[in-house]
Amino acid sequence: RMADAAVAPARTEAPAAPPQWRDVHVTAQDGLRLYLREYGKRTSPHLPVVCLPGLTRNARDFHDLAVFLSTHKHRPRRVLALDFRGRGGSAYDRTWKNYNPLTEMSDVVDVLTARGIEEAAFVGTSRGGLVTMLLSGARPTALKAVVLNDIGPAVDGRGLLRIKNVLSRSSIPASWEDAADTLQRAYEAHFPAIDREGWMDYARRTYADADGKPQRDYDPKLLKTLNNIDFNQPLPTLWPQFDGLAHAPVMVLRGENSDILSPETLEAMQERRPDLDVLTVPGAGHAPFLTEMPVMTRISGFITTAEDKRG
Repeated sequence: RMADAAVAPARTEAPAAPPQWRDVHVTAQDGLRLYLREYGKRTSPHLPVVCLPGLTRNARDFHDLAVFLSTHKHRPRRVLALDFRGRGGSAYDRTWKNYNPLTEMSDVVDVLTARGIEEAAFVGTSRGGLVTMLLSGARPTALKAVVLNDIGPAVDGRGLLRIKNVLSRSSIPASWEDAADTLQRAYEAHFPAIDREGWMDYARRTYADADGKPQRDYDPKLLKTLNNIDFNQPLPTLWPQFDGLAHAPVMVLRGENSDILSPETLEAMQERRPDLDVLTVPGAGHAPFLTEMPVMTRISGFITTAEDKRG
């Protein structure tokens, strides 16, 4: 035994890298427990960033962007990425009708209060962008810059119907390889440039890890909210809420192949806001992943410019 011990390799491992985010829990007004990831120093003097995900998505979608912004050489920012109720690490709601943008907006206000954030730049993907627009009525002073990722005040019903069909048909994959295959089959027509590694990465952001196997990462009851929509009728719009962003710089990302944010809606947004900063993401559908360096750099530059205008 002594001889064995003598030849054991010496422990010369590098010290563990500092964690890239902190797990934070906030209690909403109705007592439900919300989860968020917080990146960067809480004491950063720069404008913080709040990231809000899509319908069934979670904070992991913003990991690359959050690391980029929170470790920026010149302006390292504090970044919060939230899981809406019923998604990711946030608790599920017993009342599925609370899975609506107004309740989620109220949850965001609770998070801002709990984390001591009075002003921020908001990055909202899809559903998260709708929630951001609703904030223009509830907490306009908090919005110092707004990035809408593939979403506008009018949602294309055909795209929402496609998403509903994809979600209602989806089963829990047996393995991570299966998860990547499933997502690739569902979305590669809209994201033709994503390689296998990209689909594996997307799988890790889509599914929870349960003992090494993929697991659904949202409350299945969330899909009930889609069952009441009449897709033969125009969907409700948020033009007044979009107009409520008039005091803040707004940037819109549109996936070149998006079927949620139509070119017509984007054009109408530009007519109302001639100063709208528009970025079309080539080879992307709904919604751009926000992981490509050119996209992250553009978002960072937009927030910096808005911060400088703020004074």
